[in-house]
Amino acid sequence: MQMTSAALDRLLAVLVVAMAATGLMTLRAGTPDAGWLYTLHDVLAGSLLLTVMVKVRRSAPKAAGRRRWGRLVLGLAVALLASASMVAGYAWVASGSIPAIGLLAIGSVTVLTLHVWIGIALLPILVLHLLPRRWHLLRPVRPLRGGAVARLLTRRSLLAGLGMLAASTLTYAGIELLGHSRGGERRFTGSRWLPGGEPPPTTFFGEPIPEFDTDGWRLRVTGRVARPTELALADLRALGERDLPATLDCTSGWAIDARWRGVTLESVLEIAQADPRVSSVEVRSITGWTSTFPIDVVPGLLLATGVAGGMLPAQNGAPCRLVAPARRGLDWVKWIAEVRVT
Repeated sequence: MQMTSAALDRLLAVLVVAMAATGLMTLRAGTPDAGWLYTLHDVLAGSLLLTVMVKVRRSAPKAAGRRRWGRLVLGLAVALLASASMVAGYAWVASGSIPAIGLLAIGSVTVLTLHVWIGIALLPILVLHLLPRRWHLLRPVRPLRGGAVARLLTRRSLLAGLGMLAASTLTYAGIELLGHSRGGERRFTGSRWLPGGEPPPTTFFGEPIPEFDTDGWRLRVTGRVARPTELALADLRALGERDLPATLDCTSGWAIDARWRGVTLESVLEIAQADPRVSSVEVRSITGWTSTFPIDVVPGLLLATGVAGGMLPAQNGAPCRLVAPARRGLDWVKWIAEVRVT
């Protein structure tokens, strides 16, 4: 059952938007009740891959026949990158045990990292490429002469779309089984478990560890506080440290259980006398990376200065990093410089 070209373009647009939306949400969804989001993202990836293949098969010969070489090259490049992103994601699922993962990584950059990077880079390219010529395809279809014909076209498109969804679901299930058969064990986020202890060093964009004077480091507490505060490392630790076991789930595709030691963010806000009417807290790194939390989750957050029974290493965010148990690694801000209450 074949789709019309317009229906195929609409399906591509919907899948791209759905993949982007679910992908961005998975970067921060760290609780088990969000597991369905990861499964949906994986199934959508298969549907998008199949749709891209159908689109290339239809459009490439036409563009070549009309000698539209520029559009052909651009279209094939976009299709290749999109396919590479989705294949990288599926390769991660099928990779199996941790030793096999070493074959799918260059340093801290895994194929799952490439999946994310390519997806983020492709989104604006696709918008700029398709929006000028194809935006009108997202408008509702105008009534055609003969209601039966219109209904037939709609039914045909629906059946073709359902067929792609079924094929992608079966593909995903098969790849999951392959991963399990190779000794793979993944968290609900798709991340693979590492042995407990000190986490490996990673950054989202692969940037180097920042250089700064640890002795001169100060944690600034600003915003809606009665007493704007600056705390040296010794001052921070003097507030009273505690241990907190928590799972760090990195968007690079690994997760690790570790015991963190530090001071609760709540105790720091008490020292600064935060306004009781505040709604959120922003934690900022010296690199400029930030993460914002609603005030009601603050009691569960830790400003860590140690991990796995030792001092926090520089590559893991020393002198101070955030531990946010219900969030993924993107929100575990390293090299904290400021806590701003808003």
